[in-house]
Amino acid sequence: MPTTREAVLAALHSRLQPLAALVLRDEVLPERIPEAGLIILRDGQPGEPEVTLSPLRYYYQHRAELEVVVQAPSGRASAFDSLIAAVGAALHADRTFGGLCDWVEPEAPASVDLPIEGAAALKAAVITVVLHYTTSSPLA
Repeated sequence: MPTTREAVLAALHSRLQPLAALVLRDEVLPERIPEAGLIILRDGQPGEPEVTLSPLRYYYQHRAELEVVVQAPSGRASAFDSLIAAVGAALHADRTFGGLCDWVEPEAPASVDLPIEGAAALKAAVITVVLHYTTSSPLA
């Protein structure tokens, strides 16, 4: 049985799978970016939990990251904006991942254009997704 942390991260990953972009988890940036874009989920850090003692519960605000990348010779800003909007819609459809999480809260992306010599430029951003969840143990 997976830990709560892993179950929540797997739910985040599966929530993004229906998107047109290729969705990977903890992979290196591939040489080629698919036409529909690329999203790489980085597990991030659970941080220090708040703890209650009766009953013993650990309340995490886990900060996972989504690396969102689009490459296109033209219309890059529009394609990027559409992909970001699709990510937002996927996350807002069920902000508790069916009860696995107390709450899922994406933060606003800060995008950057990256020129590539001899190829179309990349437009990319990191979206931090704060996953609020509770466990009975830091290892559960």
